[in-house]
Amino acid sequence: MTEQLQLVCLEPSDLSQMVSIEGKAHSHPMSEGNLADCFGRLYRVLGLKTEANTLLGFAIIQQIVDEVTLIDICIDPAQQGHGYGRLLLKEVIDVAKSSGAVVVMLEVRESNATARHLYQQAGFTESGRRRGYYSLGEGKGKEDALLMDLPLV
Repeated sequence: MTEQLQLVCLEPSDLSQMVSIEGKAHSHPMSEGNLADCFGRLYRVLGLKTEANTLLGFAIIQQIVDEVTLIDICIDPAQQGHGYGRLLLKEVIDVAKSSGAVVVMLEVRESNATARHLYQQAGFTESGRRRGYYSLGEGKGKEDALLMDLPLV
């Protein structure tokens, strides 16, 4: 029998699980302080949890007027490949639509082919580029950030 999953709004009490997933999933993870700041007024933190309350992944969005920016989407590496990222991204888009947004915007490392493919499958298109935006680590150079948009109207 497959365990039921729940899409929920996360609370600051979920922060320790978020920090753990972020650290495992990203080469340059957001700090605990930055993640904690995302529980502020302009943000919404969505999570995908099991019945046992285990966090599988999360997404952070910020809405300013009618524009939603996907700040972060992160699935525990042990849980990747099961469609959870797609499910969470669909929820982000649905939340954006229901809040009156006209566009969802994001940026992604050029080297992150898996994420870029996920976004392209959802209908996002490249709208710009920030040259040398992301550090590859000390002495390793930089890589571009690709800007992607999904019009909702």
